[in-house]
Formats: sequence, structure tokens, C-alpha cells
Amino acid sequence: MSFFQNKTVVVTGGTDGIGKALVDALIGLGAKVATCGRSHDKLYALQMEYPNVMLHTVVCDVSNEHECQHFIESTISTFGKIDVLINNAGVSMRALVEDAEISVIKKVMDINFFGAVYCTKFALPSLITNRGTVVGVSSIAGYRGLPGRSGYSASKFALQGWLESLRTELLHRDVNVMWVCPGFTTSNIRNAALNEKGSSQGESPMDEKAMMTAAACAHHILKAIENRKRTLVLTFTGKRTVFLNRFFPSWADKMVHNFFFKDGKLAK
Repeated sequence: MSFFQNKTVVVTGGTDGIGKALVDALIGLGAKVATCGRSHDKLYALQMEYPNVMLHTVVCDVSNEHECQHFIESTISTFGKIDVLINNAGVSMRALVEDAEISVIKKVMDINFFGAVYCTKFALPSLITNRGTVVGVSSIAGYRGLPGRSGYSASKFALQGWLESLRTELLHRDVNVMWVCPGFTTSNIRNAALNEKGSSQGESPMDEKAMMTAAACAHHILKAIENRKRTLVLTFTGKRTVFLNRFFPSWADKMVHNFFFKDGKLAK
């Protein structure tokens, strides 16, 4: 029997990318799945894709505390409990600090950091009762600040620090807290990345074909949850970046700069 059979798993941002891949995989493993997103149409399409399974969907902007509370409480009302919470919803940005409006950085923080704080806070009593798992889908940008992604990096650094604090608080209460750093993965997050004015970029400068698929990323995340891991860093590039930044930070500065800048301009 699957580890996730009959477990209630919450996935925020489950209509695209890694979130959608997680929902697909979890349904196939027999889990009761709750997910949210900002698009009613995408949630409706998801329900139509899985009409005869235990799937609970709610329109929710995770940057809104009250909407997160409604999402979590309605999930508990529907399924009776929460065993696993995967804080996946997120947004990226692509703009230099000197060009970006402060509101853009705040919006990224509200979604990536506070969205996870809200959902975790409201789900925590059920997770403690059921000795469950809290997951934060972070990024290599949570270990290494990336140019053009200052707000995104800040939100992921904050997320990992907050989850590490929570993990330590719950160390002897049988609740596992982990964070996952996927590295470059095929998803919509780069297309939806905010520009300096807060509008979606609508395109990605990255080569999606060379990246890990969302389905492969979801497989690794679910395996790590089953094994109650502390952290998970995916892809060779991701592991190398974390290693170099820890032991050779000045060298990492130059390598990261050369990767993201071409002819003195932000290119990726």
C-alpha cells in the first residue's frame, strides 16, 4: 500500500508546474488531496480531470490571511484532518534592485513567505495531532542570493529560516518539517515572474528543455516526505551552487554573476 494512501495532503498552488505534478502524483497514490489557486477556471479544469476522486479545491490567494484560513478550515471540514502540508504556491521576479518598485518585492514576500506562514499556522494543530509533515518548496535562491531575483531570494531565505525555527520547536513532537530546493525545473513560474513594475514577464529566457521536469521533481519531493527528510536539494547545478556558496563564496559571486549577466546586462 502507498505511504500516501488515505492521507490528507494539502498542496498550495496546485494548478500549474510542480504543484500540479504533485496533485497528479498524489491522486495516483490514493491520497485525499486539497489544493488551491487564484484561477477558478484552472481549478474547475482540475476537478473535471479528476471527477471521481477525493479532491477538494478552493479559490485562494495565499497572500491573503483570511483566504488561507478558509482554505485550511474547509479542508479539515471536508476530510477531517491534515497529514501533510506542502507550501508550494509562489511567484518569482526578474528585475534589478535599482529598477524594481518596492511593491514588487513586497508582493513576492507576501506570496512566497507569508503564504506559507498563514497556511502552516492554521494547519498546525491538525498536523501536530496527526504527527504530520510540513513542507516548504523553496529554491536554490534560498541558499544563494540571485541577481535580478532579490525579492525572490529574500522570500526563500526567510522561508527556510522560519521552517528551521519551526522544525526545532517541534523536534520532539513527531512533526517533520522540511524544505525542498528544486533548482531549475520546468514550470510556469518564470513566465509568471514579475517585472520591475509588478506585471508578469510572459516569457522565459531560460532553456526549459535542459531542466528537470515537474513530474520528476514531484517524485523526489514525495519520496523525501515519505522518508521524513530535513532538506532536499535537487539537480547537480543546485547541489554545486550550494556547495560553492558555502565554502567559496567569493568565487560563487563571480560564477553566479557570469551566469545571469551577458554584456553587462541581466539576461536570465
